[in-house]
Amino acid sequence: MTENPIMILLYVGIAAYIGNMYWVDYKAQRGGELNEQAMPGATGTTLKAILIGVLGSLVLLGVETGGEIALGISAEQSEVVWYLVITWLCAGIVEEVIFRGYLVVDKRGRALLVGSCFGFSLIFALLHFHLFSFSYAEAASWWEIWRVEIEWTLETKGWFTTGLLLANSLWWYACRFGPWNPTQSIFPCMIAHASSNLGVFFVKLAQGFVV
Repeated sequence: MTENPIMILLYVGIAAYIGNMYWVDYKAQRGGELNEQAMPGATGTTLKAILIGVLGSLVLLGVETGGEIALGISAEQSEVVWYLVITWLCAGIVEEVIFRGYLVVDKRGRALLVGSCFGFSLIFALLHFHLFSFSYAEAASWWEIWRVEIEWTLETKGWFTTGLLLANSLWWYACRFGPWNPTQSIFPCMIAHASSNLGVFFVKLAQGFVV
């Protein structure tokens, strides 16, 4: 994710705007208003659903941290600037709205629901670019998409991190559609995702990867 302060402020603004839209729809739902155009998952939830979501995310973070140490790849982490944690927290809103909110096939049978959760989770994991990256050919302009080159990074760190991202995404889908969240509220997903990202920040901080 970019470390440009201007882009970070823009991302925070987008997250705040989306969050406000959810809050408005949530308050309307609590007031008994029926709105078919409401944001997906803008419903009330329980403390139990939130705690389960956060606990599961922290367990996965523990698996990731321990796994990196066991595999000897913890030193391959990237360094980040401290204020990047702001965008990581905002990702708990933006990414959850996109994936757990809209990118799911709901109310068309359990098979399609589970299949879509797995398929979109795979996309979610790949889009974090740990197995490959893009770069422009020498002297190419930013708009010359056809001159983009793909660099593959098919190493242990890339595979392991991508696998944990897949697991996290599946867990956040479970946070919305699991039996402990009968209203299918997206709020447990948002809080669990933000908690996971905050945990990653503190792990990096403890290991000396925050500058």
